[in-house]
Amino acid sequence: MSVIRLTKNSSTDRAATPDARGRSAHLRSVWDRICEDLDAAIERDPAVDTRLEMALASPGLHAIWVHRVSHSLWTRPGGHLAARLLSQISRSVTGVEIHPGAQIGRRFFIDHGMGVVIGETAEVGDDVLLFHGVTLGGRSMKRVKRHPTVGNNVTIGAGARVLGAVYIGDGVQIGANSVVVKPVPTGAVATGIPARVRFPDSPTDDPYDALFAEPALFI
Repeated sequence: MSVIRLTKNSSTDRAATPDARGRSAHLRSVWDRICEDLDAAIERDPAVDTRLEMALASPGLHAIWVHRVSHSLWTRPGGHLAARLLSQISRSVTGVEIHPGAQIGRRFFIDHGMGVVIGETAEVGDDVLLFHGVTLGGRSMKRVKRHPTVGNNVTIGAGARVLGAVYIGDGVQIGANSVVVKPVPTGAVATGIPARVRFPDSPTDDPYDALFAEPALFI
């Protein structure tokens, strides 16, 4: 009998080991993503020196972390209500409203945070930076793709509005208070109301530097 019990226990232990390893790997993955978010935020915010300060005092980052949870709930059967409630709690605490249906890439950062709105069908790529007051909004009341798709390495200045199912290409810079209602090609600069699209003077120019050649950026 003793041999039988030992055999059963060892079988149970072997079965449990992969689960334990899976949980450990998942926790490591979550921790790695948190550190990645923190480092990306610190790189873009010279007012912060440490991971701890960023983790405790960045409402934009808090909103992003809550969104990752609410989006996970949104994609599960029957999870829409819980996801919406969680996103509304985040909105009341951080001042940032991200619909749980929105698809957000890696190393996304919202500086200052207050007043940002990201709609349900918005898609945001990797390494995107938004400043306060940005709206990624819709122009249709139909249940269709109605919010912007934003590529990688895009910066959108304070108070800018990007409206409709428009595509914003990789590396685009959108100036503060601009209103974008048409697609913006890769590497371009968009400023003004409505936004005018221009390109750096030469392929080697930094699109960020090109913003400062446009006075509308400061309006």
